[in-house]
Amino acid sequence: MLDPAIATLLEEDRRFPLEAYIFVFEALHYAQTELDMGSEGPSERTGRESEEEDSGLQPHVTGQELCQAIRQFALEQYGYMAKLVLGNWGLYTTGDFGEIVFNLIRIGRMRKTPHDRREDFDNVYDFDQAFREQFRIVVPEKE
Repeated sequence: MLDPAIATLLEEDRRFPLEAYIFVFEALHYAQTELDMGSEGPSERTGRESEEEDSGLQPHVTGQELCQAIRQFALEQYGYMAKLVLGNWGLYTTGDFGEIVFNLIRIGRMRKTPHDRREDFDNVYDFDQAFREQFRIVVPEKE
């Protein structure tokens, strides 16, 4: 069953499908567990966290770190199709990741520190360079 807060969010903001939110959650987990990103520190409470979310301190990943983790996670999951998959979910810039994260913060499903801003996600990298350059096919010259 879909979390009611997420269901309401998807109705209010139709820019991104559920898959995009799930992907960002998974990328955050990947950043914290696989890439060992983040530092422990206080986060602001929205008043919407459940007790289980409130227990246990999670490492805090910055916007820039999360964007880099999303890039690595997308390439690992989807390879040369990463840009296409993200585009199917309405994700075309790193700023779109910020929109998702701050929507999740607004409904109490993610937290932020007093220093975190939505703009931290803007222009972290260009999608064409981040997802396509390393997959160029070079045809050898005929002798």
